[in-house]
Amino acid sequence: MILDYVERVMGLSEMQDVWAYHKEVMATYGFNRVLYGFTRFRTEKSLGDPQDLLVLTNHDIAYIQTFLNQGLYLNAPMTLWALNNVGSSSWRQTEDMMASGTLNETARKIWEFNRSHGLGAGYTVSFQTNSKRAKGAISLTSVPALSFDEVDDIWARHGRELEAMSNVLHLRLSSMPNPNSLRPLTPRQREVLEWVGDGKTTADIASIMGLTPATVEKHLRLAREALDVSTTAQAVLKASFLNQIFVL
Repeated sequence: MILDYVERVMGLSEMQDVWAYHKEVMATYGFNRVLYGFTRFRTEKSLGDPQDLLVLTNHDIAYIQTFLNQGLYLNAPMTLWALNNVGSSSWRQTEDMMASGTLNETARKIWEFNRSHGLGAGYTVSFQTNSKRAKGAISLTSVPALSFDEVDDIWARHGRELEAMSNVLHLRLSSMPNPNSLRPLTPRQREVLEWVGDGKTTADIASIMGLTPATVEKHLRLAREALDVSTTAQAVLKASFLNQIFVL
């Protein structure tokens, strides 16, 4: 199964196709609700601008509108676990803290919110990263809710392959442009940023692209505005992080 999964995921070129296939495979293991999140802009106090996050999920819209749009995910118990750990963890840990009264008030309300939407047991996989500003994780659960014993049994039998497939998914998604970006660059904006990244001056770029220097500067300004940064150097870096330049 794992080899079939790797071959299929690495052979798909569109993010929505990769995600659709992963959801389909996870459902065969009993996890029909999946939530993936990735940021390259983490700080000590933030996960970055929500518009720059890559979030994919098949949870009900009513759940996601509150969990994501109202920022509950920032203090969710498993999010906090994922930010400080690598590997996989059962949600039983949070349930045990809830039962013992050791869960803080904010986390308790979020856990109760999950329950109100039919969520119970699950697992979270947190991915290794080579940057302190980048972090990704995926949560697997089911609706109707499975019991904690059922989920832990699934993980005891298939946890290694589930974690491996989740890591392959993360590596594939993090290398792909996000088609849902709220601030996509135009082809011209991408091209001028790529030439800047290659060390070309405005005059060089104008000559290469057959444009006037003023037009090149216009494309650079619009790219900075689209990426919400102040300098062209920041625009090149951010566009690269978001896989909007130097990609097929």
